[in-house]
Amino acid sequence: MNNSDIEFFTNLLGEQNAYFDEAHKIAYCYDATRRRFKPDAVLFPRDESDVSEILKYCNAHNLPIIPRGAGSGFTGGSLAHEGGIILGFEKHMNKILEIDLQNLVAVVQPGVINKDLQNAVAKMGLFYPPDPASEAYSTLGGNVAENSGGMRAAKYGITKDYVMALRAVLPNGEIIRAGKRTIKDVAGYNIAGILIASEGSLAVITEITLKLIAMPKFKKTAMGIFPSVKNAMDAVYKTMASGVTPVAMEFLDNLCIKAVEQKFHKGLPTSAGAILICDVDGNIEDSLEADLRVIKDSFIANGASEFRVAKDERESADIWFARRNCSQSITCYGSLKLNEDITVPRSNLPALLDKIAEISAKYGLVTPCFGHTGDGNVHTNVMADKSNVEEVKKAHLAIEEIFAATVELGGTLSGEHGIGISKAPYMKMAFNEAEMELFRAIKKAFDPNNILNPNKMGL
Repeated sequence: MNNSDIEFFTNLLGEQNAYFDEAHKIAYCYDATRRRFKPDAVLFPRDESDVSEILKYCNAHNLPIIPRGAGSGFTGGSLAHEGGIILGFEKHMNKILEIDLQNLVAVVQPGVINKDLQNAVAKMGLFYPPDPASEAYSTLGGNVAENSGGMRAAKYGITKDYVMALRAVLPNGEIIRAGKRTIKDVAGYNIAGILIASEGSLAVITEITLKLIAMPKFKKTAMGIFPSVKNAMDAVYKTMASGVTPVAMEFLDNLCIKAVEQKFHKGLPTSAGAILICDVDGNIEDSLEADLRVIKDSFIANGASEFRVAKDERESADIWFARRNCSQSITCYGSLKLNEDITVPRSNLPALLDKIAEISAKYGLVTPCFGHTGDGNVHTNVMADKSNVEEVKKAHLAIEEIFAATVELGGTLSGEHGIGISKAPYMKMAFNEAEMELFRAIKKAFDPNNILNPNKMGL
C-alpha cells in the first residue's frame, strides 16, 4: 500500500474511519484460530456507497479486501493471511433497519450482533432461531458468510434457512440485490444462495433480509445418561425418527463430562459414557410433556440409565451449563486443541465416533467429542502439547484421517465453521477436480481480479 492509497481512503472515509497504524493492524490480525496475520489497513465504511467506492478503487489497483465480522471464526476466513485491507462493519453498518410484523422479516446491516436481533424481535413475540455459540458477539454478516448453525439447528435449521434477500457489492463496485421479501421466488438463479457460505470471497454483503417466526410459548429441557457413546448415538437418530423433533439434541462424551466436572464441580456422572441434553418447545404445554415421554422411551430403550427433566429455568440452566462450558473445560487435556466441526448423516454418527476413537488410539492422543448430534454435527477436539513437535505432527495426521473417515461416511468437512485457510488443504478430499474447477469458475465470474478475500477455501 502506497501513499496514494492512504490518501484516497483517508479522503473518502475521514481519518476516524481509515487506519494504517500498528495498533489497529495488531487488533485486527487474528481470529479464534489465534493465528496472526497483520493487514495493511483497517477501514470502516459508513454505508453501502462507501463499500462500493472502496471496492472500485481496490479492484482498479489490485488491493486485496477482507470483509470481517467479529473475528470469531475458527478457520481464518477473516484473516489477511497475504496482507490486504480489513473491511469492518461493527462501527457504522450495525443497525437493525426494519422489523416487519406483517411479513415477519427483519432487515439488518451486516454488523448487527446476532443476539441483539434475537432480543429485539423477542420483545415483539417473534423469534430468530439461528444461534451460533458466538451469538453474543458474532455478527449477522459473518453468520451469513459462514452459514452459521447452532444448537437449535436440529429443529429450526441454520442461517441459510432464514435468509430471504441480500444486498451486496461486487468487487468492481457494482451493487446487486439477490432474493426478495416474498415467500416464493423462482425468477433467475439463486444468487443469494451462492453468496451464503461464500466466506466473503464473492461479494461484500451490505444488507440482509431475514425470515422471522412466532416465538414458541413453552420450552422444557431434559438430560439422558448413557453407559456408552454408541448407546447415546443410537438414541439420537431413533429419537429423531420417532416423530418428535427436539429443538436441540447435544451430547458430551466421557472425556468432556470429566473435564467439566474437574473444572466446575457440578455433580456430573463421571462414570457415564455419554450424556444427551435436549430441549423441546411449542405452544401447547401438554404437547411438550407428550414429546418428553417419547424421548424418554427412546433413551431408555437405547440404554439410558437415567432421564432427568428440568423443573424450572434454573434447573434447565444447570443442565445446559455442562454443554456451554465444555469447550473451555477440555483444555485440561492439552495446550493445543484442533477443533473440527465435521458432520455426517445422523445414522452414521456411531460409526464416525468409533472411527475417531480408533484414530486417536493409533496416535496415542486424547480426542474429546461433543456437539450437535441432533443434526449430525460433532465437534471433534484432537488435543496435544503444543511444545511437543512430534505430538503436534501426530495431531495433524489424526485430523487428516478423521476428515477422510468423515467423507467416506457421506459427511462434510464443516457443518458450521467454514473452510477459510485452516481446512483449505483438505478440500480435494471432499470434492473432485470438476467440482473444484466449478468453484473456481464461480469465483472468477464474481471476482476476476481475485481481490476479495483471495486464496481462501482452497481456491
